[in-house]
Amino acid sequence: MNSPVQLSARFTDAVSLAMTLHAGDLRKGTTIPYSAHLLGVCALVLADGGDEDEAIAALLHDALEDHGDAITAGDLDRRFGARVARIVVGCSDTPPGFAGGPKPPWRERKDAYLAHLGGAEPDELRVSLADKLYNARAILADLRAGGPSVWTRFNAGRDGQLWYYQALVEGFRARAVESPMLDEFAAIALQLPGF
Repeated sequence: MNSPVQLSARFTDAVSLAMTLHAGDLRKGTTIPYSAHLLGVCALVLADGGDEDEAIAALLHDALEDHGDAITAGDLDRRFGARVARIVVGCSDTPPGFAGGPKPPWRERKDAYLAHLGGAEPDELRVSLADKLYNARAILADLRAGGPSVWTRFNAGRDGQLWYYQALVEGFRARAVESPMLDEFAAIALQLPGF
C-alpha cells in the first residue's frame, strides 16, 4: 500500500492561486463556479493515487489556457516547480505562450491535443484523464436533467464533442492507461450518443 499523500503549503498556495485566477469564472452554460471543476479534478487525481505535484497541476490545469494573460508557464515553474509547469502545459490545448485572445480553431486544437497524448508522461495522462472524466460526468448529468439542448453550449456541437470523447478514449487506451477513471470515462462516452 502506498503512503498517504502529504499536502503542504505549496498545495494551499495552488488552491489560492487557482481560486484567484478563476474568480468569477463559471462552468460553460451554467451558474456553477469554475472552481468546482478545478477542485473536482484535483480530487479525482488524488483518489487515483496522484502525488502533490499532480494535485497542484490539477488545480492549475486550465490556468494557462484560460488566463494566459495573467500567468505563464515560467511563473508556474518558479512558484511550483518544473514538473507542475510541464504537466499544466501538457494538459493545455492552446499553443505554448498563449496569452489570451482568440484561440486556434477547435478541431485544430483537439487534433493537436490527441497527438500530444501519444507522447505524454504518465502524470500528464492522469491529470488529463481526471479533467476529461469530470467534464464527461458533468455533461451526462446536464443531459439527464436538461436534455439535448445542452449540446448547444459547445463550439463543436454534439457530433464534435462525441467524436472528441471517443478519440480521447482511444488515445488513453493506446497508452495503456490503467485507472478506474478510464473505465468510467469510456462508459460515459458510450452513453452520451443516446442524448
